[in-house]
Amino acid sequence: MTKITKTGQAGIDLIKSFEGFRAKPYLCPAKVPTIGYGATYYSDGKKVTMADKEISESVAVKLLMEMLVTYEKSVDTFCIDDINQNQFDALVSFAYNAGVGNLKSSTLLKKVNVNFNDPAIRLEFMKWVNGGDGTKNGVDDDGDGLVDEAGERQRLKGLVKRRTAEADLYFKK
Repeated sequence: MTKITKTGQAGIDLIKSFEGFRAKPYLCPAKVPTIGYGATYYSDGKKVTMADKEISESVAVKLLMEMLVTYEKSVDTFCIDDINQNQFDALVSFAYNAGVGNLKSSTLLKKVNVNFNDPAIRLEFMKWVNGGDGTKNGVDDDGDGLVDEAGERQRLKGLVKRRTAEADLYFKK
């Protein structure tokens, strides 16, 4: 089996579909200035600010492809070499959205490295559906029996859809 080290088109398409293209800076659910296809930094390492100028879609794609290199290297480093293209792409999408550190410390990664075909991996993707800034909404979002405690993150429909799509891609034959 050939070792996978680059994101395939299915992975790029998945990331682009969930990030969506935005020419102008915007605040993501975590209140971080973002532009293009989920970029929080530019090629030169400068952080995105809300005062930044618009970018074209071609610049956003270039930025996405540059950023993917970091996530691809991380997935390649952290994961066993036996995963297939769809599994690699799903894990790159996860890391792109949730962060490399979260992937590295996750039970998701541990399960992938023990048995990359374990059906429980789908459940591990679905543990990563909470986000936002802890705004009070009258709901026990994290299931601990407490409503709106400090810092409680909310279950986000967009993350549920994304994690479902990532898990579906991961298990696609």
